[in-house]
Amino acid sequence: MPAYYFKEFWTPLRWAGIKFFRDDDGFLWIKWWSKPRKRLRRS
Repeated sequence: MPAYYFKEFWTPLRWAGIKFFRDDDGFLWIKWWSKPRKRLRRS
């Protein structure tokens, strides 16, 4: 399993339990409450 380094960035959705992360390769990830992170897209 690959190792990722995540950096969370703050949005107002954080108050609703939705978190956004950027990994070391530039991919955008989303996490809802206690579910695992899912990759959205590269930017």
